[in-house]
Amino acid sequence: MNYEALVDVLAVHLLCSIRVLGLLMSSPVFMLPSWPIPVRMWLALMLSLLMVPSVDPQVPMVLLATWTGMAIFAVREFLVGAMVGLLSGLPLYALQLSGYLEGSQMGLAMATLFDPTQEGNVALLGQVKYLLGIWFLLHWNGHLVLIEAINRSFSLIPLGKGVLDLPPGQPFGRWITDLFLLAIRFSLPIMGALLLADVGLGFVARTVPQINVFILGIPLKIGLGLILLMAVIPFVVDLFYGTLGGAVTGALEGVMMWR
Repeated sequence: MNYEALVDVLAVHLLCSIRVLGLLMSSPVFMLPSWPIPVRMWLALMLSLLMVPSVDPQVPMVLLATWTGMAIFAVREFLVGAMVGLLSGLPLYALQLSGYLEGSQMGLAMATLFDPTQEGNVALLGQVKYLLGIWFLLHWNGHLVLIEAINRSFSLIPLGKGVLDLPPGQPFGRWITDLFLLAIRFSLPIMGALLLADVGLGFVARTVPQINVFILGIPLKIGLGLILLMAVIPFVVDLFYGTLGGAVTGALEGVMMWR
């Protein structure tokens, strides 16, 4: 192998590593504080080393000879990997949002904690459901499915091929709509039961005005919400499992916008 061929192989390896790094930096599974950035970088280098033999680069190597051309292709590959990570993580974000909605309805809107991955305060119940979803995702080998998805993206969107082409139908709005609809599906049983509890407390306030409904309602709604949460967890897990495959497929379909 001559010097030029070696440089071309290293350039392809670098671009593959950047796409894999985009996945590792955006996927909720790999965004945990226990995954430092240097570890993700080395993991991206090792994973891309295994993927390079099956990659068919369609980028003019002469463009990679300049820093400008290399930077343009690097940003493009990072965005492709980040899109796979973000779109495949929509069920997890929906699970976290459902926990926030349930906590607000239960009266736990002020119960927050600091999340270092998001660099801000998050709802306590939402974070519990988020970490529970990550545990189930790892239990179901979801991290391996994500690595397989990013490997498949090299055949769908070869290195250096295509530009961003947004199809009609506003895909970004559709993804946000799917996120909120899925969060409502996760939280609908508890939200409905708590709404009925509010209606019942309203009847109590009208029939027995001597009772302080505000003081009575806080522990009642928290206790009822926690009991219902434990009762519906198996159904939420089944729904969460059923949406993961569609999320990965949707992520690969979203990557097709680069064609």
